Amino acid sequence: MSYMAMYRKFRPTVFSEVKGQDAIVTTLKNQIKSERIGHAYLFCGTRGTGKTTVAKILAKAVNCDNPVDGEPCGECPVCKGIAAGTLLNVVEIDAASNSSVDNVRQIVDEVSYSPTEGKYKVYILDEVHMLTPAAFNALLKTLEEPPSYVIFILATTESHKIPITILSRCQRYDFKRISLETIADRMRELTEKEGAEVDEDALTFIAKEADGSMRDALSLLDQCLAFHFGEKLTYEKALEVLGAVDDGIFAEIVQYISVGDSLNALRVVDEVSVQGRDFTQFVGNLLWYLRNLMLVKSSDVSPQSLEISTESLERLKEIAAKLELTTIMRYIRILSDLNADMKYSDQKRILLEIAVIRMCKPQMEEDVDSLIDRIRDLEKKSKGAQFIPLEMMGTMQGNPAGAVNMAKAKPVREKALPEDVKKVLGSWESIRETLEPLLANMLTNCRLSINDEDVLLVVPTEKLSEEYLKKEGAMDSLREAVAERVGKEVKMELKPLVDDDDFTDNYVDVVRMFGKLVVKDDTI
Repeated sequence: MSYMAMYRKFRPTVFSEVKGQDAIVTTLKNQIKSERIGHAYLFCGTRGTGKTTVAKILAKAVNCDNPVDGEPCGECPVCKGIAAGTLLNVVEIDAASNSSVDNVRQIVDEVSYSPTEGKYKVYILDEVHMLTPAAFNALLKTLEEPPSYVIFILATTESHKIPITILSRCQRYDFKRISLETIADRMRELTEKEGAEVDEDALTFIAKEADGSMRDALSLLDQCLAFHFGEKLTYEKALEVLGAVDDGIFAEIVQYISVGDSLNALRVVDEVSVQGRDFTQFVGNLLWYLRNLMLVKSSDVSPQSLEISTESLERLKEIAAKLELTTIMRYIRILSDLNADMKYSDQKRILLEIAVIRMCKPQMEEDVDSLIDRIRDLEKKSKGAQFIPLEMMGTMQGNPAGAVNMAKAKPVREKALPEDVKKVLGSWESIRETLEPLLANMLTNCRLSINDEDVLLVVPTEKLSEEYLKKEGAMDSLREAVAERVGKEVKMELKPLVDDDDFTDNYVDVVRMFGKLVVKDDTI
């Protein structure tokens, strides 16, 4: 006898064997026990979740001669005939290849004949969303008021394509994705029956790759067992067969991307290519990894909710702590766009490399999330740096005298006392030498004085020096040099010289307070 795939060999034959759809199974069994059976059912859900299987079990249960607690007995001629596909009263139709109005009219014509065996004629229309609008219209009247012995079971993966007029005439049952734990338990049970030895990590990985589909999980398990026939199926072997990569690769590339290390991030892409992994699958799995990072970053999640181990959750938390939520969301947006573009491209690796570089370099992007990342990068790079106050920026840009180093923020200093001003007068020559040459030269044509408010006055004796010192930044540079020398803030003002002969009349002479002051052998 030829080999039969596991998903066919172990297909459930009674409701109790159906996994992951407890609510639907319980409802249908109660309908059968209470004889409140509907005339039209619509089974919706993703692939491999049990829609067609449950439809066949329901067809057996409503026709069974000896049902037990809503379950078909499996022993009567009707149950055996349905299982073998020889009972004419149960008709399974693939609507994808029988989608025309003529196919539906044939069904409508057959409905008028009562069943030859069993109680009901059951029509199972798989992928019913593929019917044409005319075919749906031809089915409407019969679907609404079929003979008492007819039951329609419509199955579809795309319920949104079903006309509302059809939906309103059916009892709708939504088949949910089967949990990772349920799939792993079922595979463990079947591998024990088959006598195969499989690691728990391998079962968990295959269940995760199945994405909620029991049929896909059994097909992948079958593939892995066939490749390593007679050997123990380990996690590493499952990775090898399915062309997938370990979560450690995702953690590695995300860490490189987060620090902008495009060279090493692209090296990871090269490793994936050398290993022969599928780029579309890699991007899809990386998206799922980032989705888990986003959930860990935004809320307190459990390993069960993410369908991962406790150790994996701890690793996710470590990586998530180093990333901002907006950054993770930007990565997801870029990869989502990439995932859509890959479907229509023959150069998947190039598209992936472009996306990796874009994630590493937010400066290439112009959206809000990227701008936030760019600002965040600048903040990290500038930690410990001293910033120039905004009011000092103009001084730096327009300083004709070449201001003293303004890169450091101006410190807050105490106000100078009269004795501090005396220090300035005594150190004037050395202070002047620290200034930019042109400013120092202009100050040789100035006299110093002080008023009654202890303000140090700089009095130019020539027009050229006066015009220069009036320029923005010149006096600020002088004040900063004086403050650096005495360690305090000295009040200074620029005062024009009205008449050289009347200097003492216009300003309080420094000599009056501190005695004779000589600057370049000139007595003030």
